[in-house]
Amino acid sequence: MPDTSPSSPHTAAPANPRSRVITASLIGTTIEFYDFYVYATAAVLVFPILFFPTGNDTTALLASFGVFGAAMVARPLGAVIFGHFGDRFGRKATLVGSLLTMGIATFLIGCLPTFNDIGWWAALLLLVLRLAQGFALGGEWSGAALVATENAPAGKRAWYGTFPQLGAPLGFIIANSIFLAIYFLLPHPDGPAQRSEEFLAWGWRVPFLFSAVMVIVGLWVRLRLVESQTFVKAESAGAIRKFPLGTVIRRHGKHLVLGTFIMLATYVLFYLMTSFTLSYGTTATTEGARAAAEAAGTPFDASSYVPGLGFGYTDFVIMQIIGVVFFGIFTMLSGPVADAIGRRRLLLGVTALIIVFGFTFTVFLSPESDPKFTGALVQAFLVFGFMLMGVTFGPMGAVLPELFPTNVRYSGSAISYNLSSILGAALAPLIAVALWAAADGSPVLVGLYLSAMGVLTFIALVLSPETKDLDYTDDIGASH
Repeated sequence: MPDTSPSSPHTAAPANPRSRVITASLIGTTIEFYDFYVYATAAVLVFPILFFPTGNDTTALLASFGVFGAAMVARPLGAVIFGHFGDRFGRKATLVGSLLTMGIATFLIGCLPTFNDIGWWAALLLLVLRLAQGFALGGEWSGAALVATENAPAGKRAWYGTFPQLGAPLGFIIANSIFLAIYFLLPHPDGPAQRSEEFLAWGWRVPFLFSAVMVIVGLWVRLRLVESQTFVKAESAGAIRKFPLGTVIRRHGKHLVLGTFIMLATYVLFYLMTSFTLSYGTTATTEGARAAAEAAGTPFDASSYVPGLGFGYTDFVIMQIIGVVFFGIFTMLSGPVADAIGRRRLLLGVTALIIVFGFTFTVFLSPESDPKFTGALVQAFLVFGFMLMGVTFGPMGAVLPELFPTNVRYSGSAISYNLSSILGAALAPLIAVALWAAADGSPVLVGLYLSAMGVLTFIALVLSPETKDLDYTDDIGASH
């Protein structure tokens, strides 16, 4: 009989109930993505005005997105630190630490003074807290994915791996719904599509402060977790490394590179569909900007103006939320499909569609003479783009961890995921805005950029192994 006495704690690990596994992996990433979406929305609506008053709308938006992208640079550092502790001491404590760091940073952003209060110190403090957000997210995603997949039943690892992925659409819906509620509840002397004085004075702070409530709920769920059987087996076998980063670079460098590029197209698509489309969709058309300038009695230079589609903020966010519902649905559907036909086969197919999708930007995102027709085309674009996002994002919760053995799985998957965040998420908003301006307001170059990133991901997938039938329990890594 196995010895289950307290003197041999590693012979058996208490099993996490499936409901606890799903909830812990889902709620944490929901909170993390909520925090990031709140910032992304404020980066478009609020921060260019309150923290980066450069006098030029495009420059202010670029500065705001620059701070947004800075968090992505901090994510690989978070991946290394949290990955180290997660592979050495277990997943639970690491997940609690990442959640606390993210929640505190987000709450403090809601308390920051603005440029009018302390000058450029406001932008510096915003940058510091944004870096803290990125550092925390560097360790969050991989830990949540490992909690889900290391506790998954046989043959359902990709399906379980979609639950932390589902946090992305849920976080988006919650964050933007709160922004919309605040927007509608506050007075709008210039109409419901305009930023009110109250919104700029204090309304934008509410979503950041609300994150504290969500963090408390997330901590309560995660503190009830126990370590997975897979990690306990690796620990018992002496496979835990003192320096996981060195091991993963030395023995699994190829898979680090492949994982980084496998995730690349997903990241670029993700931030184009959320941040760039919000900027492009809510920027006034040339005619609208000229009319606003004439009404205000200010000069207008059409030659230097970069036009958008001219939608009101509330209208466009509602359209995005409709698209994100499809994101969530197709995220969940992708898991069982990946378990049935394989991760690589599914991802090759959806990446090919992403490449084609990039060539359709001018078809869906060009203003038409009939505003209703423009709205229908944009809504179709958002639905189709978020459907593709769900299918490519869903399997990543299983694909990236499966590239690495248990003793370096946290570090390997976290580093791949977050290196890709620099190449994809950090650069995508900046590149997109620059390409949008270079094409005089046309999204054609932005679409071609997405297609090019899709080609790189497709090549990485061709070179990667199929991991559907990998045995997590046996794949613990070398014990010497």
